[in-house]
Amino acid sequence: MCGRFILDTNPELIEFYFELDHPAPAFQPSWNIPPGSDVPVVWQMPADGRACSLMRWGLIPHWAKTTTSKYKMINAKAETLAEKPAFRLAYQQRRCLIPTNGFYEWHATAQGKQPYYIGMQDHGLFAFAGLWEYWEGEQTIHSFTIITTVANKLIAGIHERMPVIIEPANFSAWLDPANRDTDQLNSLLIPHELGRLQMYPVGTEVNNPRHDAAGLIKALAH
Repeated sequence: MCGRFILDTNPELIEFYFELDHPAPAFQPSWNIPPGSDVPVVWQMPADGRACSLMRWGLIPHWAKTTTSKYKMINAKAETLAEKPAFRLAYQQRRCLIPTNGFYEWHATAQGKQPYYIGMQDHGLFAFAGLWEYWEGEQTIHSFTIITTVANKLIAGIHERMPVIIEPANFSAWLDPANRDTDQLNSLLIPHELGRLQMYPVGTEVNNPRHDAAGLIKALAH
């Protein structure tokens, strides 16, 4: 599960980190991005290079009758991408990367749900694996979902799943819409185990999506 994440950077750094062929869109940094938000998403144009566009978090399948349908999905399980009708075609042709600096997860305790912040030790930029889709009605809406897999050793103590993280060396293989090598693609959908992640408890202010400030990722004092 990934239900909230942060993006504390600027378009220029996204252009550099993801080696974009087109300018990244303007956006406001956020330390508490909830589902339904429009955020930068990196994708591959079939004939015009690597781009970044604002897309809505919560995938709406192109066959959904309305944008308010039950089919808006913020996460997709890596294990069933090739089977689920909502994800099957997007997994083949519309894979994407979601720029981020970290995400939150909640651990159920006797005192209630305790939020944890998870990100790189240097607070640097990295990328979730995702799928994007378009929906056409009175307007065209581009939306995305974040792919999850089983939790690594760091996160397993508080939650059973985590977002899939794609390393820069694998960006091209993941984004290429012509890449139909399912063995290669599936091999990327694994828990991140490179040891650069850190996790620590943060204040419960993050529970309310109206709270959005850099202080949300400050570690609780012991």
